[in-house]
Amino acid sequence: MDELCSRLLRVSTETDIDFDVALVTRELETRALLDQLPDFIYVKDRRSRFVFANAAAGRNSQYHDSDDLIGRTDFDILDRETADALFAVEQEVMSSGMSVEGKEERIKLVDGRILWLMTSKMPLRNEAGQVVGLVGISRDITDRKRQDDRRHGHARLLEMIARGQPLQVVLDALVRTVEDELDGITASVLLLEEGTDRLRHGANTRLHPAYVKLIDGIEIGPKVGSCGTASWRREPVFVKDVLEDPLWENYRELAMMFGFRSCWSTPIMGVDGQVLGTVGLYSNTPREPTELELELTAMATDIAGIAIERSRSEQRIQHMAHHDPLTGLPNRALFWTQFSRSLLEAQRENRKITVAYIDLDNFKQINDTLGHAAGDEVLKTLAARMISCVRATDLLVRLGGDEFAIVFSNLNHDELGVLRRLQELRGAISRPITVEEKSVVATCSMGVAFYPQDGSTPEALLARADQAMYEAKGMGRNALKVSVAEGL
Repeated sequence: MDELCSRLLRVSTETDIDFDVALVTRELETRALLDQLPDFIYVKDRRSRFVFANAAAGRNSQYHDSDDLIGRTDFDILDRETADALFAVEQEVMSSGMSVEGKEERIKLVDGRILWLMTSKMPLRNEAGQVVGLVGISRDITDRKRQDDRRHGHARLLEMIARGQPLQVVLDALVRTVEDELDGITASVLLLEEGTDRLRHGANTRLHPAYVKLIDGIEIGPKVGSCGTASWRREPVFVKDVLEDPLWENYRELAMMFGFRSCWSTPIMGVDGQVLGTVGLYSNTPREPTELELELTAMATDIAGIAIERSRSEQRIQHMAHHDPLTGLPNRALFWTQFSRSLLEAQRENRKITVAYIDLDNFKQINDTLGHAAGDEVLKTLAARMISCVRATDLLVRLGGDEFAIVFSNLNHDELGVLRRLQELRGAISRPITVEEKSVVATCSMGVAFYPQDGSTPEALLARADQAMYEAKGMGRNALKVSVAEGL
């Protein structure tokens, strides 16, 4: 204690106001006792220089020893912005003589570490009542703060999912949440493409675009880095050093190019046990993941799994609502929506549109002789043939039963070119089909109408095409008839 008092006296003599060492000694009692406390306890003079700090305060500075803090200020141990803020608060406490109690402080150390402290600062007076410094008590609440932030982030992400936010928005927010909690970590989400063994880009905020492009579509396997291997094994893969681990043997140059030294990946699993993708964490230093990083990864994979399955369920519901369950073609409801959109674009750009109404001629006979199961197979086969005959810009739909319609948009040629394509489609439909070891031939009747000659609304154009189709049936079936209004 004598040594402490002499140090306090030495520091106090450099201030403008005498520092009462005896008062400090009485207030702090014994250093041995204070060093046992986990809270940071310190005393500063009027210039905010440390004149006392217990062991806990010393351990959380780059000096590690509380003795080395004596005579220094926050500007020596914290970043400038943090030190400026603390200095302003402390000078206000000593100038006003009013304490600050229970204030949360975000502290950034010079080594980059972030601490959250719950701090109280009280003016220290001498026997004459003069403020000669302050006493500070700070409790490290970093873990609690992170847990609170984690819970709030978790709840925010779940709320986004519940409100139906797009999957991309949720995954982007998820990656940001993980990166905000961790220092020196780059996070990413890869999605396993449905029906394939390829990982596609899901979300990231810090990965270089060139790296994202190079790994997009990578095929999973037993030695495909961390993410590809994690998907293959269906279990977490932690690579301490990508330059030495055999899992990265074929990707080391890529890792070196972008400065990655370790990568830890955890598969995102669906409720049915299927792999949906991966959450990966990259670090520029070779090391194992920390407990916090493992905890956040587990949270991220759970949230991502919920978001992905919710998105896919909604996509399936939307698909079922607008597509024929047997053939997979758009149904009548989607037909009117897309037909109206195509017609508006044609009117705006002064383009033509062709509408074809298709009805199978002898489908009832197929159902009656072979049964409805065979009839369904015929419909699926014919739908696949029609799909192969149209372009991506054409709209092919099943209106119901054995009736189909095609809307040809973005026409660069005259109507005769479309008619030739329809004749080719008729030929494709009439090719024999083998069903239950029997050869079946289905023909069709087609009616065709044109915009703007035959109408200016979807309803009018389809009605014209429907009428022309019945005229084709009246001609003996297996025929194509153009609307009378066209005059061809």
